[in-house]
Amino acid sequence: MNNKSIKQKAWRFLLPVLGLMPALASAEDKLSSGDTAWMLTATALVLFMTIPGLSLFYAGMVRAKNGLSVMMQCFTITAVMTVIWAIVGYSIAFGGAGDWWGGLDKMFLKGVTVDALSGSIPETVFMVFQMTFAIITPALIVGAFAERMKFSSMLWFTMLWVVLVYAPIAHWVWGDGGWLGGKGILDFAGGTVVHINAGVAGLVAAIIVGKRKGFPRTAMPPHNLMFTLMGAAMLWVGWFGFNAGSELAADGTAGMAMAVTQIATAMAAVTWMLAEWISHGKPSALGIASGAVAGLVAITPASGSAGPMGALAIGAAAGLTCFVFVAKIKPSLGLDDSLDAFGVHGIGGIVGALLTGVFCAPSLGGAGFGDGIESIAGQVAVQAFGVGATFIYTAVMSAVILLVLKVTIGLRVDEEGEMEGLDLSQHDERAYIL
Repeated sequence: MNNKSIKQKAWRFLLPVLGLMPALASAEDKLSSGDTAWMLTATALVLFMTIPGLSLFYAGMVRAKNGLSVMMQCFTITAVMTVIWAIVGYSIAFGGAGDWWGGLDKMFLKGVTVDALSGSIPETVFMVFQMTFAIITPALIVGAFAERMKFSSMLWFTMLWVVLVYAPIAHWVWGDGGWLGGKGILDFAGGTVVHINAGVAGLVAAIIVGKRKGFPRTAMPPHNLMFTLMGAAMLWVGWFGFNAGSELAADGTAGMAMAVTQIATAMAAVTWMLAEWISHGKPSALGIASGAVAGLVAITPASGSAGPMGALAIGAAAGLTCFVFVAKIKPSLGLDDSLDAFGVHGIGGIVGALLTGVFCAPSLGGAGFGDGIESIAGQVAVQAFGVGATFIYTAVMSAVILLVLKVTIGLRVDEEGEMEGLDLSQHDERAYIL
Protein backbone atom coordinates (compact mmCIF):
# COMPACT_ATOMS: atom_id res chain seq x y z
CA MET A 1 0.00 0.00 0.00
CA ASN A 2 1.49 3.37 -1.03
CA ASN A 3 1.65 6.50 1.18
CA LYS A 4 -1.18 8.17 -0.72
CA SER A 5 -3.57 5.30 -0.01
CA ILE A 6 -2.61 5.26 3.65
CA LYS A 7 -3.27 8.99 3.96
CA GLN A 8 -6.65 8.70 2.22
CA LYS A 9 -7.76 5.88 4.56
CA ALA A 10 -6.54 7.82 7.58
CA TRP A 11 -8.56 10.88 6.59
CA ARG A 12 -11.68 8.77 5.97
CA PHE A 13 -11.33 7.53 9.57
CA LEU A 14 -10.48 10.90 11.16
CA LEU A 15 -13.04 13.09 9.41
CA PRO A 16 -16.10 11.68 11.28
CA VAL A 17 -14.21 11.96 14.56
CA LEU A 18 -13.19 15.53 13.83
CA GLY A 19 -16.77 16.28 12.87
CA LEU A 20 -17.89 15.23 16.35
CA MET A 21 -15.42 17.50 18.15
CA PRO A 22 -17.49 20.72 18.03
CA ALA A 23 -20.49 18.83 19.40
CA LEU A 24 -18.37 17.28 22.15
CA ALA A 25 -16.84 20.65 23.03
CA SER A 26 -20.23 22.29 23.36
CA ALA A 27 -21.95 19.38 25.13
CA GLU A 28 -21.31 20.91 28.53
CA ASP A 29 -23.12 24.09 27.51
CA LYS A 30 -26.05 22.41 25.82
CA LEU A 31 -29.43 23.17 27.36
CA SER A 32 -31.02 20.24 29.17
CA SER A 33 -34.77 20.49 29.58
CA GLY A 34 -34.66 17.92 32.41
CA ASP A 35 -32.01 19.81 34.37
CA THR A 36 -33.82 23.09 33.73
CA ALA A 37 -37.16 21.74 34.94
CA TRP A 38 -35.55 20.42 38.12
CA MET A 39 -33.72 23.70 38.79
CA LEU A 40 -36.88 25.74 38.29
CA THR A 41 -38.49 23.53 40.94
CA ALA A 42 -35.47 23.68 43.26
CA THR A 43 -35.39 27.47 43.03
CA ALA A 44 -39.04 27.71 44.04
CA LEU A 45 -38.36 25.32 46.95
CA VAL A 46 -35.51 27.45 48.29
CA LEU A 47 -37.61 30.61 48.07
CA PHE A 48 -40.34 28.69 49.91
CA MET A 49 -37.84 28.18 52.75
CA THR A 50 -37.75 31.92 53.53
CA ILE A 51 -41.31 32.89 52.76
CA PRO A 52 -43.22 31.32 54.36
CA GLY A 53 -40.93 28.74 56.06
CA LEU A 54 -38.39 30.77 58.01
CA SER A 55 -40.92 33.55 58.58
CA LEU A 56 -43.28 31.19 60.43
CA PHE A 57 -40.46 29.34 62.19
CA TYR A 58 -39.10 32.56 63.68
CA ALA A 59 -42.44 34.30 64.24
CA GLY A 60 -43.72 31.49 66.43
CA MET A 61 -40.67 31.65 68.70
CA VAL A 62 -40.97 35.32 69.66
CA ARG A 63 -43.53 36.92 71.95
CA ALA A 64 -46.91 37.80 70.47
CA LYS A 65 -46.10 41.53 70.41
CA ASN A 66 -43.18 40.89 68.05
CA GLY A 67 -44.51 38.12 65.78
CA LEU A 68 -45.56 40.38 62.93
CA SER A 69 -42.26 42.30 63.01
CA VAL A 70 -40.22 39.15 62.43
CA MET A 71 -42.39 38.10 59.49
CA MET A 72 -42.16 41.65 58.13
CA GLN A 73 -38.36 41.51 58.35
CA CYS A 74 -38.15 38.20 56.46
CA PHE A 75 -40.62 39.39 53.82
CA THR A 76 -38.78 42.68 53.32
CA ILE A 77 -35.39 40.98 53.14
CA THR A 78 -36.78 38.75 50.36
CA ALA A 79 -37.72 41.81 48.32
CA VAL A 80 -34.67 43.96 49.02
CA MET A 81 -32.07 41.21 48.55
CA THR A 82 -33.65 40.37 45.19
CA VAL A 83 -33.03 43.92 43.99
CA ILE A 84 -29.47 44.05 45.36
CA TRP A 85 -28.60 40.66 43.86
CA ALA A 86 -29.81 41.78 40.43
CA ILE A 87 -27.90 45.08 40.61
CA VAL A 88 -24.55 44.01 42.04
CA GLY A 89 -24.59 40.89 44.23
CA TYR A 90 -24.64 38.34 41.41
CA SER A 91 -21.76 40.07 39.66
CA ILE A 92 -19.59 40.11 42.81
CA ALA A 93 -20.24 36.42 43.44
CA PHE A 94 -20.39 34.96 39.94
CA GLY A 95 -19.54 37.72 37.46
CA GLY A 96 -16.11 36.45 36.49
CA ALA A 97 -12.89 34.78 37.54
CA GLY A 98 -10.83 36.01 40.49
CA ASP A 99 -9.41 34.96 43.82
CA TRP A 100 -11.50 37.34 45.89
CA TRP A 101 -14.52 38.47 43.86
CA GLY A 102 -16.18 38.11 40.50
CA GLY A 103 -15.89 41.76 39.50
CA LEU A 104 -18.57 44.14 38.27
CA ASP A 105 -18.93 43.05 34.64
CA LYS A 106 -22.39 41.60 35.28
CA MET A 107 -23.83 44.52 37.22
CA PHE A 108 -27.52 44.99 36.42
CA LEU A 109 -27.34 41.43 35.03
CA LYS A 110 -25.49 42.53 31.93
CA GLY A 111 -25.20 39.58 29.57
CA VAL A 112 -27.71 37.44 31.44
CA THR A 113 -29.98 37.04 28.46
CA VAL A 114 -32.62 34.55 27.43
CA ASP A 115 -30.03 32.55 25.46
CA ALA A 116 -27.21 32.64 28.04
CA LEU A 117 -26.36 29.28 29.57
CA SER A 118 -24.71 28.21 32.81
CA GLY A 119 -23.74 24.60 32.13
CA SER A 120 -26.91 22.80 31.09
CA ILE A 121 -29.41 25.34 32.44
CA PRO A 122 -30.27 28.95 31.51
CA GLU A 123 -28.11 31.47 33.32
CA THR A 124 -31.31 33.21 34.40
CA VAL A 125 -32.27 30.09 36.36
CA PHE A 126 -28.80 29.79 37.92
CA MET A 127 -28.90 33.47 38.85
CA VAL A 128 -32.30 33.23 40.56
CA PHE A 129 -31.34 29.97 42.29
CA GLN A 130 -28.30 31.69 43.79
CA MET A 131 -30.47 34.71 44.59
CA THR A 132 -32.64 32.57 46.87
CA PHE A 133 -29.49 31.70 48.87
CA ALA A 134 -28.64 35.40 49.14
CA ILE A 135 -32.18 35.96 50.44
CA ILE A 136 -32.29 33.32 53.16
CA THR A 137 -28.80 33.93 54.54
CA PRO A 138 -29.36 37.46 55.90
CA ALA A 139 -32.88 36.44 56.93
CA LEU A 140 -31.35 33.79 59.21
CA ILE A 141 -29.43 36.51 61.07
CA VAL A 142 -32.71 38.13 62.12
CA GLY A 143 -33.15 35.38 64.71
CA ALA A 144 -30.16 36.60 66.70
CA PHE A 145 -31.40 40.15 67.33
CA ALA A 146 -35.17 39.54 67.22
CA GLU A 147 -37.41 41.75 69.37
CA ARG A 148 -35.00 44.70 69.73
CA MET A 149 -33.44 46.07 66.52
CA LYS A 150 -34.94 48.99 64.64
CA PHE A 151 -36.43 48.09 61.29
CA SER A 152 -34.38 50.75 59.50
CA SER A 153 -31.15 49.49 61.08
CA MET A 154 -32.01 45.92 60.15
CA LEU A 155 -32.45 47.00 56.55
CA TRP A 156 -29.17 48.91 56.35
CA PHE A 157 -27.28 46.09 58.05
CA THR A 158 -28.59 43.32 55.78
CA MET A 159 -28.14 45.41 52.62
CA LEU A 160 -24.52 46.22 53.39
CA TRP A 161 -23.84 42.73 54.70
CA VAL A 162 -25.01 40.87 51.60
CA VAL A 163 -22.74 43.02 49.40
CA LEU A 164 -19.66 43.16 51.65
CA VAL A 165 -19.82 39.74 53.31
CA TYR A 166 -22.13 37.23 51.65
CA ALA A 167 -21.34 37.85 47.98
CA PRO A 168 -17.53 37.78 48.40
CA ILE A 169 -17.59 34.58 50.47
CA ALA A 170 -19.91 32.96 47.93
CA HIS A 171 -17.27 33.73 45.30
CA TRP A 172 -14.43 32.42 47.49
CA VAL A 173 -16.12 29.02 47.72
CA TRP A 174 -18.23 28.65 44.58
CA GLY A 175 -17.08 31.31 42.15
CA ASP A 176 -14.73 30.89 39.20
CA GLY A 177 -11.20 30.99 40.65
CA GLY A 178 -12.35 31.54 44.25
CA TRP A 179 -9.41 31.04 46.61
CA LEU A 180 -11.15 28.70 49.07
CA GLY A 181 -12.55 26.58 46.29
CA GLY A 182 -9.06 26.37 44.86
CA LYS A 183 -7.79 24.87 48.10
CA GLY A 184 -10.20 21.94 47.69
CA ILE A 185 -12.79 22.89 50.29
CA LEU A 186 -16.00 20.84 50.09
CA ASP A 187 -19.11 22.94 50.61
CA PHE A 188 -21.78 21.51 48.38
CA ALA A 189 -24.71 23.72 49.36
CA GLY A 190 -23.56 26.34 51.85
CA GLY A 191 -22.17 25.17 55.20
CA THR A 192 -19.65 28.01 55.19
CA VAL A 193 -21.28 30.35 52.68
CA VAL A 194 -24.73 30.31 54.29
CA HIS A 195 -24.83 28.83 57.78
CA ILE A 196 -21.50 29.63 59.41
CA ASN A 197 -21.65 33.00 57.68
CA ALA A 198 -25.12 33.82 59.04
CA GLY A 199 -24.48 32.23 62.44
CA VAL A 200 -21.31 34.23 63.11
CA ALA A 201 -22.95 37.46 61.93
CA GLY A 202 -25.83 36.68 64.29
CA LEU A 203 -23.45 36.10 67.19
CA VAL A 204 -21.73 39.44 66.59
CA ALA A 205 -25.08 41.21 66.22
CA ALA A 206 -26.46 39.72 69.45
CA ILE A 207 -23.40 40.98 71.34
CA ILE A 208 -23.25 44.47 69.81
CA VAL A 209 -27.00 45.15 69.86
CA GLY A 210 -27.19 43.89 73.45
CA LYS A 211 -29.64 41.80 75.41
CA ARG A 212 -33.40 42.24 75.41
CA LYS A 213 -34.79 44.17 78.35
CA GLY A 214 -35.32 41.81 81.25
CA PHE A 215 -33.16 39.02 79.82
CA PRO A 216 -32.63 36.49 81.38
CA ARG A 217 -34.77 37.25 84.45
CA THR A 218 -38.03 37.81 82.55
CA ALA A 219 -39.65 34.76 80.96
CA MET A 220 -39.83 35.15 77.16
CA PRO A 221 -41.53 31.96 75.94
CA PRO A 222 -42.50 31.34 72.30
CA HIS A 223 -46.02 32.58 71.67
CA ASN A 224 -47.08 30.07 68.98
CA LEU A 225 -45.19 26.80 68.65
CA MET A 226 -47.65 25.64 66.00
CA PHE A 227 -46.23 28.38 63.74
CA THR A 228 -42.74 27.18 64.59
CA LEU A 229 -43.51 23.54 63.76
CA MET A 230 -45.19 24.52 60.50
CA GLY A 231 -42.21 26.69 59.62
CA ALA A 232 -39.78 23.89 60.45
CA ALA A 233 -41.78 21.50 58.27
CA MET A 234 -41.61 23.97 55.38
CA LEU A 235 -37.87 24.37 55.86
CA TRP A 236 -37.44 20.60 55.82
CA VAL A 237 -39.35 20.23 52.55
CA GLY A 238 -37.74 23.28 50.95
CA TRP A 239 -34.25 22.08 51.90
CA PHE A 240 -34.40 19.42 49.20
CA GLY A 241 -34.19 22.27 46.71
CA PHE A 242 -31.38 23.80 48.72
CA ASN A 243 -29.21 20.67 48.82
CA ALA A 244 -30.24 18.51 45.87
CA GLY A 245 -30.59 21.64 43.74
CA SER A 246 -26.97 22.56 44.35
CA GLU A 247 -25.91 19.82 41.94
CA LEU A 248 -27.46 22.06 39.23
CA ALA A 249 -28.58 18.92 37.42
CA ALA A 250 -31.11 16.10 37.70
CA ASP A 251 -28.68 13.23 38.21
CA GLY A 252 -27.43 10.64 40.70
CA THR A 253 -25.59 13.16 42.86
CA ALA A 254 -28.79 15.17 43.27
CA GLY A 255 -30.60 11.97 44.24
CA MET A 256 -28.00 11.12 46.87
CA ALA A 257 -28.09 14.70 48.17
CA MET A 258 -31.83 14.34 48.69
CA ALA A 259 -31.39 10.99 50.45
CA VAL A 260 -28.70 12.13 52.87
CA THR A 261 -30.61 15.33 53.61
CA GLN A 262 -33.64 13.34 54.74
CA ILE A 263 -31.57 10.86 56.77
CA ALA A 264 -29.41 13.44 58.57
CA THR A 265 -32.38 15.66 59.39
CA ALA A 266 -34.38 12.81 60.88
CA MET A 267 -31.40 11.61 62.90
CA ALA A 268 -30.71 15.06 64.30
CA ALA A 269 -34.35 15.57 65.24
CA VAL A 270 -34.45 12.24 67.08
CA THR A 271 -31.11 12.91 68.78
CA TRP A 272 -32.15 16.35 70.07
CA MET A 273 -35.50 14.96 71.23
CA LEU A 274 -33.84 12.12 73.16
CA ALA A 275 -31.17 14.39 74.66
CA GLU A 276 -33.84 16.80 75.87
CA TRP A 277 -36.01 13.96 77.15
CA ILE A 278 -33.12 12.57 79.20
CA SER A 279 -31.97 16.00 80.38
CA HIS A 280 -35.32 17.68 81.13
CA GLY A 281 -37.70 14.76 81.58
CA LYS A 282 -39.95 15.57 78.61
CA PRO A 283 -39.49 15.99 74.86
CA SER A 284 -40.66 19.31 73.42
CA ALA A 285 -42.01 20.45 70.07
CA LEU A 286 -39.50 23.31 70.01
CA GLY A 287 -36.70 20.82 70.67
CA ILE A 288 -37.52 18.41 67.87
CA ALA A 289 -38.02 21.30 65.44
CA SER A 290 -34.67 22.79 66.43
CA GLY A 291 -33.02 19.40 66.06
CA ALA A 292 -34.40 18.97 62.57
CA VAL A 293 -33.04 22.37 61.51
CA ALA A 294 -29.66 21.53 63.08
CA GLY A 295 -29.54 18.37 60.96
CA LEU A 296 -30.50 20.26 57.82
CA VAL A 297 -27.74 22.77 58.49
CA ALA A 298 -25.05 20.18 59.21
CA ILE A 299 -25.69 17.99 56.18
CA THR A 300 -25.71 20.97 53.83
CA PRO A 301 -21.93 21.10 53.14
CA ALA A 302 -21.71 17.30 52.98
CA SER A 303 -24.80 16.63 50.88
CA GLY A 304 -22.79 16.17 47.70
CA SER A 305 -20.05 14.01 49.20
CA ALA A 306 -21.34 11.97 52.18
CA GLY A 307 -23.13 8.64 51.95
CA PRO A 308 -26.18 7.49 53.93
CA MET A 309 -24.24 6.19 56.94
CA GLY A 310 -22.18 9.37 57.00
CA ALA A 311 -25.47 11.29 57.05
CA LEU A 312 -26.59 9.33 60.11
CA ALA A 313 -23.38 10.23 61.93
CA ILE A 314 -23.50 13.89 60.90
CA GLY A 315 -27.14 14.17 61.99
CA ALA A 316 -26.46 12.60 65.38
CA ALA A 317 -23.43 14.82 65.98
CA ALA A 318 -25.31 17.97 64.98
CA GLY A 319 -28.38 17.20 67.08
CA LEU A 320 -26.33 16.51 70.20
CA THR A 321 -23.79 19.33 69.77
CA CYS A 322 -26.39 22.01 69.03
CA PHE A 323 -28.55 20.83 71.93
CA VAL A 324 -25.63 21.05 74.36
CA PHE A 325 -24.71 24.51 73.14
CA VAL A 326 -28.27 25.89 73.22
CA ALA A 327 -29.37 24.24 76.47
CA LYS A 328 -26.14 24.30 78.48
CA ILE A 329 -23.41 26.54 77.10
CA LYS A 330 -25.43 29.53 75.88
CA PRO A 331 -27.10 30.16 79.27
CA SER A 332 -23.74 29.97 81.03
CA LEU A 333 -22.38 32.64 78.65
CA GLY A 334 -25.37 34.92 79.19
CA LEU A 335 -25.71 35.26 75.42
CA ASP A 336 -29.03 36.58 74.14
CA ASP A 337 -29.08 34.94 70.73
CA SER A 338 -32.86 35.22 70.73
CA LEU A 339 -33.77 32.40 68.34
CA ASP A 340 -30.44 30.53 68.31
CA ALA A 341 -29.12 31.75 64.98
CA PHE A 342 -25.58 30.98 66.13
CA GLY A 343 -26.51 28.02 68.33
CA VAL A 344 -28.12 26.14 65.44
CA HIS A 345 -26.74 27.62 62.22
CA GLY A 346 -23.28 28.60 63.42
CA ILE A 347 -22.58 25.52 65.54
CA GLY A 348 -24.42 23.16 63.18
CA GLY A 349 -22.58 24.64 60.20
CA ILE A 350 -19.19 24.18 61.88
CA VAL A 351 -19.98 20.57 62.85
CA GLY A 352 -21.18 19.80 59.33
CA ALA A 353 -18.25 21.49 57.60
CA LEU A 354 -15.67 19.61 59.67
CA LEU A 355 -17.41 16.23 59.41
CA THR A 356 -17.70 16.70 55.66
CA GLY A 357 -13.94 16.19 55.65
CA VAL A 358 -14.40 12.83 57.37
CA PHE A 359 -17.41 11.33 55.63
CA CYS A 360 -16.46 12.32 52.12
CA ALA A 361 -13.86 9.52 52.31
CA PRO A 362 -14.62 6.65 49.90
CA SER A 363 -13.74 4.19 52.67
CA LEU A 364 -16.69 5.59 54.67
CA GLY A 365 -19.13 5.59 51.77
CA GLY A 366 -18.36 9.11 50.56
CA ALA A 367 -17.87 10.44 47.05
CA GLY A 368 -14.22 11.41 47.47
CA PHE A 369 -11.92 14.20 48.59
CA GLY A 370 -11.50 17.68 47.14
CA ASP A 371 -9.06 18.40 44.31
CA GLY A 372 -5.49 17.64 45.30
CA ILE A 373 -6.41 16.10 48.67
CA GLU A 374 -5.74 12.45 49.40
CA SER A 375 -6.63 11.81 53.04
CA ILE A 376 -9.24 12.49 55.72
CA ALA A 377 -6.68 14.48 57.72
CA GLY A 378 -5.87 16.65 54.71
CA GLN A 379 -9.55 17.28 53.94
CA VAL A 380 -10.43 18.08 57.55
CA ALA A 381 -7.53 20.54 57.66
CA VAL A 382 -8.85 22.34 54.57
CA GLN A 383 -12.38 22.32 55.99
CA ALA A 384 -11.12 23.80 59.28
CA PHE A 385 -9.19 26.47 57.38
CA GLY A 386 -12.35 27.41 55.48
CA VAL A 387 -14.36 27.56 58.72
CA GLY A 388 -11.72 29.80 60.30
CA ALA A 389 -11.44 32.13 57.32
CA THR A 390 -15.22 32.52 57.10
CA PHE A 391 -15.53 33.04 60.87
CA ILE A 392 -12.87 35.75 61.02
CA TYR A 393 -13.92 37.68 57.92
CA THR A 394 -17.62 37.56 58.78
CA ALA A 395 -17.06 38.53 62.42
CA VAL A 396 -14.84 41.50 61.57
CA MET A 397 -16.94 42.85 58.71
CA SER A 398 -20.23 42.35 60.55
CA ALA A 399 -18.84 44.18 63.59
CA VAL A 400 -17.65 47.08 61.43
CA ILE A 401 -21.04 47.45 59.73
CA LEU A 402 -22.94 47.26 63.03
CA LEU A 403 -20.66 49.70 64.84
CA VAL A 404 -20.92 52.25 62.01
CA LEU A 405 -24.71 51.98 62.12
CA LYS A 406 -24.68 52.21 65.92
CA VAL A 407 -22.92 55.58 65.90
CA THR A 408 -24.91 56.95 62.97
CA ILE A 409 -28.55 55.88 63.04
CA GLY A 410 -28.55 53.64 66.14
CA LEU A 411 -29.37 49.95 66.32
CA ARG A 412 -32.00 49.47 68.99
CA VAL A 413 -35.54 50.64 69.45
CA ASP A 414 -35.98 52.76 72.57
CA GLU A 415 -37.01 51.12 75.83
CA GLU A 416 -40.64 52.17 75.49
CA GLY A 417 -40.82 50.76 71.96
CA GLU A 418 -39.28 47.49 73.06
CA MET A 419 -41.70 47.10 75.95
CA GLU A 420 -44.64 47.95 73.69
CA GLY A 421 -43.42 45.45 71.09
CA LEU A 422 -41.98 45.96 67.63
CA ASP A 423 -45.28 45.23 65.89
CA LEU A 424 -46.71 48.49 67.17
CA SER A 425 -43.58 50.60 67.68
CA GLN A 426 -42.06 49.86 64.26
CA HIS A 427 -45.08 49.13 62.05
CA ASP A 428 -48.13 50.50 63.89
CA GLU A 429 -49.86 47.15 63.42
CA ARG A 430 -50.76 44.13 65.53
CA ALA A 431 -50.42 40.47 64.70
CA TYR A 432 -53.58 39.72 66.68
CA ILE A 433 -56.72 41.79 67.28
CA LEU A 434 -58.43 40.01 70.16
